[in-house]
Amino acid sequence: MKIQSVFDDSFATYGQVLEGYDFTELLDTLAANSEKPEDSVIYVPSVDVLESTAVYQQLRDHEYGGMPIQIGYCNGTNTKLNCYEYHRDSEIDVAADDAILLVARQQDIVDGKIDSSKTEAFLCPKGTGVELFATTLHYAPCSAKKDQGFRVIIVLPKGTNEEKPDITPKNAEDAMLRARNKWLVAHPDAPEAKDGAHVGITGDNVDIIDSI
Repeated sequence: MKIQSVFDDSFATYGQVLEGYDFTELLDTLAANSEKPEDSVIYVPSVDVLESTAVYQQLRDHEYGGMPIQIGYCNGTNTKLNCYEYHRDSEIDVAADDAILLVARQQDIVDGKIDSSKTEAFLCPKGTGVELFATTLHYAPCSAKKDQGFRVIIVLPKGTNEEKPDITPKNAEDAMLRARNKWLVAHPDAPEAKDGAHVGITGDNVDIIDSI
């Protein structure tokens, strides 16, 4: 798979690089307060010490227009797509290590399914923050080099990824609701599929191991 850059014009379909922020304190705090598993991926939605950094208020007021937000992280080692998720709002990712983002468009989900060939890969260099638009499908970041892990800050509206609301389905999209403000489509080979997630990614489960 071709690895593009978040600085390429082609990324404009999916998001934009953030400018004007100093992420040094945030990333130093992440490094001091989180692990980086060598054989798995961990996600923590909200972390007090990260939300105590100066950039928290800046991201809340500038990027989310004053709406309540949470700052957490996704760390680990990974080369596979496995799933796609989306939210009703943009997600901000800030890379503490070089990381690769696998993305696609929500508009390409048809009848609850999307072919994995719609996937594109973008390198987000260490220290770079990006906004992923609400219609951008994404999931856990991938390692940028073989056998090397990543740490990535994840910023979302407060409450995202908490317990799924108890609803009576009204339409096909409701079948994809996996958690609060989180709609998910899984590949049949993904662990999430075995855990009851909506299966809708067709084709190969994208693996970038031969591209890094």
